[in-house]
Amino acid sequence: MFDGLSDRLASTVQKLRGEGRLTEDNIQDALRDVRRALLEADVALPVVRSFIDDVKQRALGEEVLTSLKPGHVFVNIVQDELIKVMGESNEQLDLSVQPPAVVLMAGLQGAGKTTTVAKLAKLLKDREKKTSLLVSCDIYRPAAIEQLKTLAGQVGAEFFPSSTDQKPTDIAAAAIDYARRKFIDVVVVDTAGRLHIDSDMMDEIKAIHATAKPVETLFVVDSMTGQDAANTAQAFNEALPLTGIVLTKTDGDARGGAALSIRQITGKPIKFMGSGEKIDALEPFYPDRVASRILGMGDVLSLVEEIQQKVDHKKAAKLAKKVSKGKNFDFNDLKEQFEQMQNMGGMAGLMDKLPGMPGMADKLKDKVNDRDMRRMVGIINSMTPKERAFPDIIKGSRKRRIAEGCGLQVQDVNRLIKQQMQMKKMMKKMSKGGMAKMMRAMKGGGGGMPPGMGGPGGMGF
Repeated sequence: MFDGLSDRLASTVQKLRGEGRLTEDNIQDALRDVRRALLEADVALPVVRSFIDDVKQRALGEEVLTSLKPGHVFVNIVQDELIKVMGESNEQLDLSVQPPAVVLMAGLQGAGKTTTVAKLAKLLKDREKKTSLLVSCDIYRPAAIEQLKTLAGQVGAEFFPSSTDQKPTDIAAAAIDYARRKFIDVVVVDTAGRLHIDSDMMDEIKAIHATAKPVETLFVVDSMTGQDAANTAQAFNEALPLTGIVLTKTDGDARGGAALSIRQITGKPIKFMGSGEKIDALEPFYPDRVASRILGMGDVLSLVEEIQQKVDHKKAAKLAKKVSKGKNFDFNDLKEQFEQMQNMGGMAGLMDKLPGMPGMADKLKDKVNDRDMRRMVGIINSMTPKERAFPDIIKGSRKRRIAEGCGLQVQDVNRLIKQQMQMKKMMKKMSKGGMAKMMRAMKGGGGGMPPGMGGPGGMGF
């Protein structure tokens, strides 16, 4: 997300670095670049105008910061204004009511609403320790009801059955009554989507809203529709008292126009963003962290939170203990590392949150990608338990069998074996002399590079 905008802004800052101070001329040049970048990112025109005016006013008034480098001053101003446009701070769900708290989900067809219902239930379970009841009021698509039932099972939420011959308002009322009797914390109500906004759809969802009396009414919108997402959200906001927005498919949106337009056009906060198909790929929306990502500063706080929630700490501690005792790092350990990385959204998701990485993403795509990681796991899966535990026994005939088993070449197996050997050496250095030796090893020519990270001996798939 924001790839094009990040690159444009990085280029603008680079130009300012050669300037002695901020002047009206170089500010005008920089603002012209920023305006073009925002428009290319499909940010709504009124938002672009307001943003540029605010940045210009502040940049020309930065007398107290004239001693700093112009690039730094300009970045700080742009960052502050980006945060302001997207909503200052994260706004959490307000579930402080007598249970069950009802969350109503609205949106157009294809926005990912039903999947988001399940993702929200998982997030509430994992982070808030709240139980959820999921119910579908979509009587037009039997598949939607079945889909939600399946997803509820995956996230450990309870599902309230419904059918196409019922009234949506009756379904919602019955689900809430059931949740009240069973002491369930939250009821998440999925509603029918349409291909476009129409009066029948709005009348139906208004009736459901009146029956359910939700504490939160969230509008789910596909971020890839750009500024159209903001306009659609505004139309819903006029019909329903929305309390927040959920942006979906942000991993496929390289522009980011929706994130930068919605708050200012609707006045409603973005509360969550979905960034992948996995059931745990929903995260709270923090304007300050997103602004940092846009400006190439990364999002270390979100990365730390993700590590705390998604890394299997028992497995990590077990590996650390194994390494400290000087035991070999085998293919079972390597596979675990790949799986932990995939749980955190893969290499692309990690790189997006690391400082300075957005601009490097394209350069590294041929060296680091999740397809390579899946192939490496496939190679390991083709090994016998003995081969995984004792890599040294993998010779010619075994290599050929492993390659055939995963549909790859013997050269690919050789590359993975080389990676495992490099990791084993690095782990030995860590056990003998700690992190300092490992860092020296990494500087010495790529031997300590993590698997799949390219460099000498990289996978090169």
